[in-house]
Amino acid sequence: MEIGRFSLFFIIIIISLFALNSITLYHYFSSIHPTHHHHPAVNHHRTAESYPSNIPYRRPRSSKPWPIIPSYLPWFMNANVAVNSCEAYFGNGFTKVADILPAKVASSWFRCHYSETLRTSICEGGKIRMDPSKIEMSRGGEKLEDVIGRREEDELPRFRDGAFVVEGNHGGLKRRNLVGEGFLRKFIPVEGDSRHPIRESVRSIVVVGANDFDCEEWVEEPTLLVTRVEYANLFHTVTDWYSAYVSSRVAGLPNRPHLVFVDGHSQTQLDETWNALFSSLRYAKSFTGPMCFSHVIFSPLGYETPLFRGLDEEIDCHGVSAHDLQQSPDFDKTARLSEFGEMIRAAFDLPVNMHRAGKAASGHNVLFIRREDYLAHPRHEGTVEKRLGNEQEVFDSLSSWASNHVECKVNLINGLFAHMPMKEQVRVVQDASVVIGAHGAGLTHLVSATPNTVLLEIISPKFKRPHFQLIAQWKGLEAHGIDLHGIYADPQLVINRLDRIMRTLGC
Repeated sequence: MEIGRFSLFFIIIIISLFALNSITLYHYFSSIHPTHHHHPAVNHHRTAESYPSNIPYRRPRSSKPWPIIPSYLPWFMNANVAVNSCEAYFGNGFTKVADILPAKVASSWFRCHYSETLRTSICEGGKIRMDPSKIEMSRGGEKLEDVIGRREEDELPRFRDGAFVVEGNHGGLKRRNLVGEGFLRKFIPVEGDSRHPIRESVRSIVVVGANDFDCEEWVEEPTLLVTRVEYANLFHTVTDWYSAYVSSRVAGLPNRPHLVFVDGHSQTQLDETWNALFSSLRYAKSFTGPMCFSHVIFSPLGYETPLFRGLDEEIDCHGVSAHDLQQSPDFDKTARLSEFGEMIRAAFDLPVNMHRAGKAASGHNVLFIRREDYLAHPRHEGTVEKRLGNEQEVFDSLSSWASNHVECKVNLINGLFAHMPMKEQVRVVQDASVVIGAHGAGLTHLVSATPNTVLLEIISPKFKRPHFQLIAQWKGLEAHGIDLHGIYADPQLVINRLDRIMRTLGC
């Protein structure tokens, strides 16, 4: 009898512990996964029967889930976020909403989220048609070698009225533009006389009646429309990646969106990361006719991200861990760039929990990022401008120093990025204790560096700009610079500075 009672008591304890563990796991994963704010206007569960008869139904393509990353913090559109705070610059600053076409008064819907801090909008809508024949640009996506000499103006889109169409409620509705110049000046302002493809695409949206809303195919999955400008440069492409990532989070997408490039650029090595980050990639001109989208998001230009704004504006933010920010909220600190860097690493199935101890287990890696000649785009001659005239001499001297370093093992990594797949580039940055190199776009990979990585930048007078010092600051990384008088560096000076850094790493 006593044994029976003991067994029953033991079973009750086991069940209770299992229930407690399940509750704990639920709260853990709820806290690290995004809180999705679905728009009521978007029908995420449409069936073939629910589509208009003149729009063919296509079964949904699979969408990649958001990865679990240590630095993730929830994306809430909080109207109390202070203007020019770090969170307003790097995350939840799109707090002013213009509901231009509410779902309750029309078949389609359209709204823009405006950031007073970044002076731009993330616009999104549902039941929107894109007509590629009304977007003037080259096809895009070709092999670079096949379009040598093509003009840049041929690759950038020009939108005629009706390039995008939304449906009003009435069949005989008179065609009209969705927004006017006043709205564009307020929500998608342009600085100077430069062309602004996103502004022009929103300006082209026309409202039509149901009888004029016809499509060749219906795309159900949430889709980002991205227009790239300087698409072959890593720094500018990272700003586009960041803009696309932020747009996805602001729109509260449950999975990683699909992409449509609304530009006519050729393929580049950087497309590998676009494909890794998002669910799929197509070019607008690859569609044979008008396409209807259940949910589209117009991603702002990379020029309108803090990564670019910070070159001319003072964004005095400092990177800290997401845990520290949760414990002690601070308007002057951010974990968003670390979150984004972890997103890139996770997209390539690389570990996202690496710290200094793990790196040093087999010696410290010192990554020397080199500048190489390569063909970047149709108008490029294939040669890069020298930022460090004796780069090979400096590298050879560092190699000799590393091989004779007795305090600890130092592995000098030859960062020939022009000939390395993007995943391999991200991996070697992730594994580096120190990243060293002349000022150049390759250093933008610091966004994917792990905590405690150190930057040593060699800076010639002609290229004294804060790109990479700022990225290090916004990620909370230690950064050092060697200012040159010309384009030649004293190899011994570089060795001495690196040796001092290694000593701070316990080496």
